[in-house]
Amino acid sequence: MTRDAIIDAATAFVLVDIQNDYFPGGAMELHGDEDAAGRAAGVLARFRGLGAPVLHVRHEAARPGATFFLPGSWGAAIHATVAPLPGEPVVTKAYPNSFRDTPLAGLLDAAGAKRLVVCGMMTHMCVDATVRAAFDLGYPVTVVADACATRGLSFGGRNVAAPDVQAAFLAALGAVYATLVVAADLV
Repeated sequence: MTRDAIIDAATAFVLVDIQNDYFPGGAMELHGDEDAAGRAAGVLARFRGLGAPVLHVRHEAARPGATFFLPGSWGAAIHATVAPLPGEPVVTKAYPNSFRDTPLAGLLDAAGAKRLVVCGMMTHMCVDATVRAAFDLGYPVTVVADACATRGLSFGGRNVAAPDVQAAFLAALGAVYATLVVAADLV
């Protein structure tokens, strides 16, 4: 697969929740956050250079008792590494699925997007929900695996390390929902 086969005017780049709270000093620091954001920035530069559509998604907590992504906070802002340029749409969401109760689908239609390239944070939550929803809406999706980050989880008394969470969720997405690539494949 060549990079030109993936990125064209009908391919939109969707950056999901690359926000300050996921970085050092934030309320929910992730494993591999800075490396993932740096790779996302490289892919972002490529899309911008080709004039292909770019859409940013940011989460604002709407549920009572939320401890991160609080509306108007530094933590809810998009990280400077991938800051939107004037004219690049920013979709604000309150659910893991970036399409739920947002204008994302309409913005993609308006941009003429037929395919999506997705990266972001957290792999096991908002990236997963967004990619599955995009697939259900009929978009062929490519996930930039090394431009995503997550954190460790626990279940049933077992701790699951962040690299294992990352591998499991990417493997599941790659089985049906998306093509998986690394940033170097696109830049």
